[in-house]
Amino acid sequence: MLRSQAMSLRSRTFIRASQAMGASHLHILVRQMLPNLVATIIVFTTISIPGKIGAEAALSFLGVGVTPSTPSWGRSIGSAVTWVSTDPWYLLFPGGALFLVTLAFNLFGDGLRDVIDPRLGESR
Repeated sequence: MLRSQAMSLRSRTFIRASQAMGASHLHILVRQMLPNLVATIIVFTTISIPGKIGAEAALSFLGVGVTPSTPSWGRSIGSAVTWVSTDPWYLLFPGGALFLVTLAFNLFGDGLRDVIDPRLGESR
C-alpha cells in the first residue's frame, strides 16, 4: 500500500518540478514525499493493529500462541469454552474485551483517516 502511494506521488507535478530544478534524491524524499506519506503510514498502522490482535488471539485459542505464563485473551476464551454451559460469563468477558479493543482501534483508525485526509470525506 505504501509503495503504491509512493509510486503515485512520484509522478505528481511537484515532484517532477523538484527534479527539474535539480533537487537531490534525498531532498525529494525527505521534503516532498515523506510528509505526504506520513498520513498513510499512521492510518495503515492503526488499521492493521486489530488484525494482529485477532491473529494473536486466534493462535492462543488454538494453543500455539504466546507462552502460558503470558496472559492472552485467546487462551482465556479457549479455557472458558469448557465452562460455557456452567457459567457463560467466563466466555463473555474476554470475548467482549477482545471485541471492544479491536472495535476501538478500527474506529480510531477510521477517525484518524478522516482527520488527516479531509479530501476523502468530500467524495463520500
